[in-house]
Amino acid sequence: MNTILIKNVRYVNEGKIEHGDLLVKAGRIAKIAPNIDQAAETVLDGTGKFLLPGIIDDQVHFRDPGLTHKADLYTEPKAAVAGGVTSFMEMPNTKPAALTQGLLQDKYDTAAQKSLANYSFFMGASNDNLEEVLRTDPKTVCGIKAFMGSSTGNMLVDNPVTLEQLFSKVPMLIATHCEDEATIRKNAAAYKEKYGEAVPMHCHPEIRNAAGCLISSTLAMTLAKKHNTRLHILHISTADELSLFRNDIPLKEKRITSEVCVHHLYFNAQDYARFGSQIKCNPAIKGIAHQSALFPALLDNRLDIIATDHAPHTWEEKQGSYFNAPSGVPLIQHTLNVMLEFYQQGKISLERIVEKMCHAPADCFKVEERGYLREGYWADLILVDLEKEWEVKKDNLQYKCNWSPFEGHTFKGQIEATIVSGHLAYENGQFNENKQGERLSFYE
Repeated sequence: MNTILIKNVRYVNEGKIEHGDLLVKAGRIAKIAPNIDQAAETVLDGTGKFLLPGIIDDQVHFRDPGLTHKADLYTEPKAAVAGGVTSFMEMPNTKPAALTQGLLQDKYDTAAQKSLANYSFFMGASNDNLEEVLRTDPKTVCGIKAFMGSSTGNMLVDNPVTLEQLFSKVPMLIATHCEDEATIRKNAAAYKEKYGEAVPMHCHPEIRNAAGCLISSTLAMTLAKKHNTRLHILHISTADELSLFRNDIPLKEKRITSEVCVHHLYFNAQDYARFGSQIKCNPAIKGIAHQSALFPALLDNRLDIIATDHAPHTWEEKQGSYFNAPSGVPLIQHTLNVMLEFYQQGKISLERIVEKMCHAPADCFKVEERGYLREGYWADLILVDLEKEWEVKKDNLQYKCNWSPFEGHTFKGQIEATIVSGHLAYENGQFNENKQGERLSFYE
């Protein structure tokens, strides 16, 4: 494995921006110092650039197996790496869903052959697979995923007895999608009666409304507090839910943590007029009042992690009517760029971006030796030129679905290189696929 020396760079880590060199050897960060005078097989000039730890995205849908016409474990990790995401945690609602240990292992085996990024996969919970869930190894699997709202196949967990058992018996982190199914169905029926199949896309946040999110999040938190469960609530999208979360204790001491996604920070309900089904996702992108409340909660640590919920569908699928166009947005290639745009606008510092996208996911999920620039840790690194502008076009998209709501948008800040577990996987628009990513491991 190549030794890599990054010279004369400003590195962002643990609340500081410092200047110096960084040496990568045998997949690890071997040395960080003001000046490293040592021969290396690859030397990267960091002059005028910034070095960040690789992003850890705790929520993606890569559609492999069974839905690989949309995405797969080869194309989407490449998009991740192009966007500075060096590690991902993928959701179980594939076909078949990862509801047994055998099916979960199949996904790991596929990633080992195909994924350019580091990887982990959630074990799926359903109403009838508790025994399989309890066999999950917390050292090698990121967590258990429970859909407490509409999902693919038989993954909706809505049986009160099952939920009680799940929260009382599972010793590892449970990540939840929280939307109340009864609320959604009642609203959907009312809007279908009013509009038929031609429900306008802007009604999506009224059907999948804030009340439904709050009911479900409150239930999850009630169960978690009752049983002292380690709970992580995904993709918070409403102002209503923010009072549920604490910011008076450090993240590492929290038993209940939260996540916000880049699209809920970036878009609001007014954007349906322009983007329509392109930004239809679950939970829905909601009104400006909800969007505006999320950023302060992110900055004051009620919201702990920034993620994507990357969920691609084909362009053709997205052209369907409201009830036929699937929910989900491809985002992972542009997640850092979205946050850098907020940085350019003065809304967040580079140090806080790194905290929320790198340090916090590592701490929340107890990822071993990743998420920080520390000697001895795995070398997951992003070299960024914050001054370079570039336009999102079809010919620079890495998604298999080959579309993005950001097409035609110019971002300021370009990822020049991404190093994954010590491997220079991406540099100046070119991939080196000689080595695949590593399976993530976790502190118990």
